[in-house]
Amino acid sequence: MPAGMKPLEKFLKKQTTALTRAGGFVGGVADKASGGTGASRRRASLSRVVPFFRETSPESGQAREVFSPDSEDPPSWPSATGTGVVTAPSSANGSGSGSGSGSGSGGGDVRSPSLSSDEQSSEASLITDGGGGGGGGGGGTPVHADTPENLTLAVLDSVVGKRFGHCKETLLDDFMLTHPIFLAADRLQQVLLQQFSLEGDGGGKDGEAEGWRREGGGRGRGERDGEMEGVMDGAERKQAVLTVAFRYLDTYRELLQEEGERSNSFPKELYMCAVQELARYPELVEDVLKLQRWTEILHCPCDEEKESRKKQVRPLFRHFRRIDACLQPREAFRGSDEIFCRVYTPDHSYVTIRSRLSCRVGEILALVKEKLQYSEDQPVLPGNLILVAVTSAGEKAVFRPSDEAVFTTLGVNTHLFACEPSELDSLLPLPEEIHWTPGDSKLHDMSAEEVANQLVVFDWELFSCVHEVEFVCYVFHGEQSRWRPLNLELVLQRCSEVQHWVATEILQCQSLPKRIQLLRKFIKIAALCKQQQDLLSFLAVVLGLDNPAVSRLRLTWEGLPGKFRKQFQQFESIADPSRNHKSYRDLITSLRPPLIPFTPLLLKDLTFLHESCKTFHGELVNFEKMHKVAEMVRNIRRYRSSQLAIDTEMSPSHLQTKAYVRQLQVIDNQNLLFDMSCKLEPKDT
Repeated sequence: MPAGMKPLEKFLKKQTTALTRAGGFVGGVADKASGGTGASRRRASLSRVVPFFRETSPESGQAREVFSPDSEDPPSWPSATGTGVVTAPSSANGSGSGSGSGSGSGGGDVRSPSLSSDEQSSEASLITDGGGGGGGGGGGTPVHADTPENLTLAVLDSVVGKRFGHCKETLLDDFMLTHPIFLAADRLQQVLLQQFSLEGDGGGKDGEAEGWRREGGGRGRGERDGEMEGVMDGAERKQAVLTVAFRYLDTYRELLQEEGERSNSFPKELYMCAVQELARYPELVEDVLKLQRWTEILHCPCDEEKESRKKQVRPLFRHFRRIDACLQPREAFRGSDEIFCRVYTPDHSYVTIRSRLSCRVGEILALVKEKLQYSEDQPVLPGNLILVAVTSAGEKAVFRPSDEAVFTTLGVNTHLFACEPSELDSLLPLPEEIHWTPGDSKLHDMSAEEVANQLVVFDWELFSCVHEVEFVCYVFHGEQSRWRPLNLELVLQRCSEVQHWVATEILQCQSLPKRIQLLRKFIKIAALCKQQQDLLSFLAVVLGLDNPAVSRLRLTWEGLPGKFRKQFQQFESIADPSRNHKSYRDLITSLRPPLIPFTPLLLKDLTFLHESCKTFHGELVNFEKMHKVAEMVRNIRRYRSSQLAIDTEMSPSHLQTKAYVRQLQVIDNQNLLFDMSCKLEPKDT
């Protein structure tokens, strides 16, 4: 094993210990008694992809954070407990580091602006500095903490340009990207409809209209910060409402189309209100025509496309492998898409069901029960069934009947079992998941360039399918989210799959010379992915080579030429999580779009931001936190601001490589991988 290689086993062990103490992420399938679904399952899947959420201090044994978003220094955010103090890790030279307005000496505690001593006061300062921010937003927004409804009014106020100056576009974007966190879509629609219907007299006599202009929207803040400005006239108010409504519809278009009539009522109602106002405000005519087009878009999202998607059965990674399906360009998944899936019984027989991706567990069990009733292998009618996810390592997680969209939360080699509660303990992984067959890899016959190209193309397709808001929903909502992060979860699955693919291919190879050749090829593939700015596959390959079962193969690593060892050490330094992933952040900062980031780290940053400071203080929304979240999402938008273009051939060998890359056969059982490694090179070798 080359010098400087850090086995992930240590990180995994420390992470699991630290996070269990902290009550946060758990590095495995959730306990069967707790259901193990929703937010906990999604975060568990993320911790398996990135094994360095937190690090345990050798001296104290206590968990400590090892990163904060886009900043090498410790964060200067209020803590989740509201104390305003975040314990920072020691810097590289061993001394405590500090940032913000507090003292950075001594024990390394970083003081940040905390809540005011009177926590009942609406004037509490939640986050007012930019320290540890998510992307350097240039000082944040001028909006104070306030109620969700008053923040909506402040955004409407900014649209007509009477406040906030050059910040108004950023403020509107911040609000649109993050409003699901603090203001449900239904409530936002109600507020917009109410404000459009208000009658303004220009003099501030109407009580509701007068409330519109309060400085920052907060009760009493206008008296503190200055006099209230004049009330905008009726036309300005209605145009501002329509501008915000159009931005909302444009931002969430695909998601609203998926919801159908549930969301179509909003543009229809707004359209009817606007038509009634045309005689009084003829300047609204262009907006009314635009609103009419939106009602058509959401009501009839291309009937042909809708019908074709209804007939098409979409393939997930590991559900019904079909060559013709996997060679098609990837499209974004929607909850209404239908898939084929196998659901196993305790004796490892299975039934095949056709199900909507977003359907509830209760619906899946009903389909399974119906199939079993007509099965010759089931002479006894099934009783009360439960749905269980069983990993290749034998871990089990029981789903609740109300859980939704469980297919995308499964691990790489995790299968669904339907059984009676009394049969739960007898469930075992499928035989093919706990046994392996040695043999030469197809990878020997493929060029590193073609494999890398196909990895990049597929990653770009997957990453392009993820809606911006999925990143927010994944971290902030979990199982309560209105919109499921289906496509984002598939990206995380892919990252885990590529890591295990690297280890599987090397450990299945029995010949030492061929194993060394594979090692060289994987390092070359990583280099090509990095060159093409696919940091997702680049780091996944590096982490796969860093798997303890691979890194212990001393004879294999010693046979690697020196230049490849040196190159891999450089790659390891980029994957090093120390100093807040500084090497990786320096690299991605130097790249220009298009690029594919290491998505799990984006989610780590969002998670840290979410858990390090409060979203609400009483009824007030911490909008500076919303600004930092939006800055992170805008970074993702920037990564995809240009289209990735890679020329690939259409020869038979090209199609074979493409099918291989999109249907990777992997072993994700770490114990099995380690046994394979020990058989290749016993410990006493």
